[in-house]
Amino acid sequence: MSITIHPSAIVDEGAQIGEGSRVWHFVHVCGGAKIGKGVSLGQNVFVGNKVTIGDKCKIQNNVSVYDNVYLEEGVFCGPSMVFTNVYNPRSLIERKNEYRDTLVKKGATLGANSTIVCGITIGEYAFIGAGAVVNKDVPAYALMVGVPARQIGWMSEFGEQLDLPLKGNGEAVCKHTGARYVLKNGIVTKE
Repeated sequence: MSITIHPSAIVDEGAQIGEGSRVWHFVHVCGGAKIGKGVSLGQNVFVGNKVTIGDKCKIQNNVSVYDNVYLEEGVFCGPSMVFTNVYNPRSLIERKNEYRDTLVKKGATLGANSTIVCGITIGEYAFIGAGAVVNKDVPAYALMVGVPARQIGWMSEFGEQLDLPLKGNGEAVCKHTGARYVLKNGIVTKE
């Protein structure tokens, strides 16, 4: 297995890219980036120096993964979604020492044109709807939509909405996989 890098892409010296990864048209990967195995970087993606992208992530076209953004395994970043790394940017004020860490945990989906405000954690297998603006931590398996994003449900690892209440306790089964999910005290776990 090898790495595919399109001739128009720029990969700076020192960048680490895992086996089986694909770097498409007009991508720029900075020298400090750490990219796992089997990752796809779509057209016009930028990856900063202080970035970690886990195995099997898919970064769709026109996404910039700025410094202090960390993606665990299997994260999906939809077309033109946005990460930030400074909470209150000003062009005339240097704030590189104020970057806030953003962590996106295993299997999460960030829908097309969503915006992830820096300094938060998005839980495992959370699902951020297209166009949502997320400005606070998101629980594992949560389905978030709107501006600002609010939780409207829960999602399975397969990517299907679960028949669970937003709060309290409950159980649901994924129609596609048969996996059982339990909601207890506002936290969903897969059994």
